[in-house]
Formats: sequence, structure tokens, C-alpha cells
Amino acid sequence: MLLDADGVPVAAGWAVPLRWDGRAEALPSGYTDALVRAVEGHEQGVEPDTLVICGAIVTPSLKGQGLAGRMLTALREAGQDAGLPRVVAPVRPTTKARYPLTPIESFLRWRREDGTALDPWIRTHERLGARILAPAPVSQTMTGTVAEWEGWTDLALPESGDYVIPDGLSVLRVDRDADVGLYQEPNVWMRHR
Repeated sequence: MLLDADGVPVAAGWAVPLRWDGRAEALPSGYTDALVRAVEGHEQGVEPDTLVICGAIVTPSLKGQGLAGRMLTALREAGQDAGLPRVVAPVRPTTKARYPLTPIESFLRWRREDGTALDPWIRTHERLGARILAPAPVSQTMTGTVAEWEGWTDLALPESGDYVIPDGLSVLRVDRDADVGLYQEPNVWMRHR
């Protein structure tokens, strides 16, 4: 947690340690799988060698002041202090919600004219020396009944099919016969130096 001069929290972040051999193909499938591997590895006594940055949040009124980068740097330093030589993150691209129909494999390649990543959160990680390792097309999976999804999204979901949902990075798949909505959120695996 980052505090201001008065001791008020201005940013927070979290990460988990796990064992990973450094190969992109051996990465967890995403955020959820990283959490599972970290817990299972701890329970089995597996010595971790990698820190997985799971998230960083900045007080909304203070965004744009470099606090996110400071939080990521603090998390990386915590990993180094714990003796973890590798740091990776399943990055949730903040502007991907504008392009929910675009596959993450395409989105992660999009660049601005200056050559930097189109997405500002990917760009923040890159400015800190991270590089893209691989897409994580199914980083998190969320399921619920049709009624639950209608409540969560404030949308009518009258028939089975795919729906673009507010702030969704991909589509919601609704199966009315099974009374289930399935949302699989993509992320981008990035490795920090």
C-alpha cells in the first residue's frame, strides 16, 4: 500500500508467489490459475521463484500522477526482497472493453503512432521495462444464472447467444436453456525485468 504524507492510502496492490520455469507455454492460464497455483504450491511446500502481480489500484481522484507505476515498482521490489528472481503479471488491458469483439491476440499487438502500446495499462508496464509474453484468453471465468447476469449488467438477456456487456473485455455467452451466463475475460501476460 502506498500512503501519502498524511498516512492516507493512495494506492494498493497485491501479488502472489509461485513456481514457474520461465517458459511462456508454462505460464498459468491467467489470473485465476495463478492464484490456484500459488495456494497449491504453498500447501505442497513448493519453493516459489516468481512473483505474480495480480493487481494495482489507485484512488480515482489521483489517477494520472504516476502512482500506478510506483505501486508496480514497489511490488517488484517486494518480490526481489523475497528472493523471487522473476516477476510477471496477467495484465487487464483497460481499453480492451472498447473492443470486446477483438481477440486478445490481436489487441495486444495494437500500437500507437509512437510505437507504444495502444492500451495505457500495458503501456505503463512497458514503461517500467516489462514485455509482452503471451495472451491469456481465459484469465478469469465468471458464471451466473441469466437473472444474475441481467442484474449485474442491467441488460435484458432474452435469448441464448453472445452479448456485449458494460466494461466487458469479451462477450457474455448466455445459454437460456441451461440458465447460465459465462464470461471469460482475457488478459495479457507480461514479464518485468
